[in-house]
Amino acid sequence: MSIYVGNLSYEVTQEDLSEVFKDYGTVKRVQLPTDRETGRPRGFGFVEMSTEEEETAAIEALDGAEWMGRDIKVNKAKPREDRRPAGGGYNRRGGGGRY
Repeated sequence: MSIYVGNLSYEVTQEDLSEVFKDYGTVKRVQLPTDRETGRPRGFGFVEMSTEEEETAAIEALDGAEWMGRDIKVNKAKPREDRRPAGGGYNRRGGGGRY
């Protein structure tokens, strides 16, 4: 399981995030997704810690805290949803249409 960290400054680095979370335990991994087109950070990230207890302590301490001029949102990350479009829309099979 990992922690979602939202409303981050676009200036935040993985090292910055790791530094803040290490006060609550061992940081295993930090991810800061970037925009595909611009390469800029998207304003949120994910932090993975060694134990559930460390994650809980970090969430309780940091959720709503002011950091780098922003009130950050910190909670358990939700599983990634399937992003395929749901039914309907354009018919790719083609052919057979009457005009």
